[in-house]
Amino acid sequence: MRRCSVVCPSLNVCPLLEEKTFTANAQKKGTDMSKVIITAAITGGIHTPTMSPYLPYKPDDIADQAIEAGKAGAAVVHIHARDPETGKPTPDLEIYARIVERIRAASDVLICITTGGGAGQSVEERTAVLPRFKPELASFNMGSINFGLHPLLDKYEKFQHAWEPEWLEFSRSWVFANTFKDLERICELFKESGTKPELEIYDVGHLYNLKYLLDKGLLKTPVYLQFVTGILGGIAATPYDLMTLHQTAERLLGNDYKWSVIGAGKDQFKICTMGALLGGNCRVGLEDNLFLSKGRLAKSNGEQVAKMKGIVETLGYETATPGDAREILGIGKAW
Repeated sequence: MRRCSVVCPSLNVCPLLEEKTFTANAQKKGTDMSKVIITAAITGGIHTPTMSPYLPYKPDDIADQAIEAGKAGAAVVHIHARDPETGKPTPDLEIYARIVERIRAASDVLICITTGGGAGQSVEERTAVLPRFKPELASFNMGSINFGLHPLLDKYEKFQHAWEPEWLEFSRSWVFANTFKDLERICELFKESGTKPELEIYDVGHLYNLKYLLDKGLLKTPVYLQFVTGILGGIAATPYDLMTLHQTAERLLGNDYKWSVIGAGKDQFKICTMGALLGGNCRVGLEDNLFLSKGRLAKSNGEQVAKMKGIVETLGYETATPGDAREILGIGKAW
């Protein structure tokens, strides 16, 4: 008897048997499975300047790397702001304005601004970007999460800035909080700004939070999910865990969603490749991973995008343009 060589992620589901189901469901969703949206998360609020000389933190550098990522094949760029002197994450709207205006002047790439911000920022600070910029797309964390960055302390003997080790240590006792009251209010802010929410799913429970908001009528389908894997405090970046998120979303949402995946850390490209194979989209960038390959730092977000674009095209898919992404995600349509 021939033995199956596939390592099944679940005792209950065979990926070979499920392949037709994934394809059928994607077709029902109206997804053009030949086109994959690549998002580039340019700087984020996790890594610090000590960790890579290529991590952009000045407004012009963040914008320029976003523009370069767009030229390399990203349809979406995900934006955080940082203090231009120290690189510390900041909610300063004037810094955001410099970044957004520079990108908009040079590229038609979709700008996805964070409402997750950085450690210690209040809900009001994090969400002030919505009424100010009315972005086409913005991230929206679907619940609270322990967000542990402190293990990074062990990887570096010295730091360039005093805030860096303090920031990392702070995460040991910090909970990113989006309570149900917060979630309900933020839904209203998205609606008022006309912004499509990119719903960040850090664990399975966040999908049930989303279902609650849908049942309350605070969000409308089709929704756009970003599965965030690999953060300490959330779900791991493994094929098993991605399958768990995907299958739970299928069960709760049916055909009423589009999705993308993040693989934070060393498994970034593996998880993103799996996402593309399952009919999803993918996110790379220096927010999530500083390396291009083992032991080799990425010199820009564009390098990571170009690598992911090559993988996507090797698999037989096309990379979506910004125009494709707007159509696929229904940007500009009432939600």
